[in-house]
Amino acid sequence: MKFLIAFFSLSICYSTVKVQTSISDTIGVHFLYGSKPAKAFQDVERKWFGGILGGHVGIASTPNEIVNFLPNGNFHYLSSKTELNSQFVVSDSIQFYQILGGSFTSAQRTTIHIPVTAKQKEQLDSIHHEYLSNSPYDYAFIGMRCGSATYDVLAQLGIVRKMSKWKMALTIFYPRKLRHRLLRKAKKNNWRVCHYQGTHRRQWEEDWVYKSALEQCFPAP
Repeated sequence: MKFLIAFFSLSICYSTVKVQTSISDTIGVHFLYGSKPAKAFQDVERKWFGGILGGHVGIASTPNEIVNFLPNGNFHYLSSKTELNSQFVVSDSIQFYQILGGSFTSAQRTTIHIPVTAKQKEQLDSIHHEYLSNSPYDYAFIGMRCGSATYDVLAQLGIVRKMSKWKMALTIFYPRKLRHRLLRKAKKNNWRVCHYQGTHRRQWEEDWVYKSALEQCFPAP
């Protein structure tokens, strides 16, 4: 009888742990597309930072707090180990889409909603807290930038495979490289993808292969 009671108690504990680890939350990976003025509007539209292969990306663990990686101080062409001119910052959705020079209503954007466990969510909050206090690497043209920095965080959560810092920097050279990887995963895993088409006054970078995964679920401005 004691054996049966002990076995039953262990079964209850195991079931409880299993339920707890399967509880899911959602994080949002927010992408701002690279662009340049459309031919008919070159006199009125400004150039944005990064041009057609620019863009920006960050991760939100709460709907309106997007953690993203930016330069801070002199821009480096080659990454420095001693002088880290970089910072992780928290932006709300309005601030985030103004980073390259546009506005919330003019910017083309996509958010990929990724289901995570409670443990992954807790880990993300811990990483963000640490990185916001102390940037772990320099921001440089040949080095870590917003795309590779976002990949770094997602890799620590087990959402994408891990790479060395230099491989991340060279493989995820600009945000579209990461966006296409995540759109492929979104299509496979049925993650929700929200897309908002930016102003017609600009020529935007394309997601040709993944257009079917882009759901127009942002409200019109």
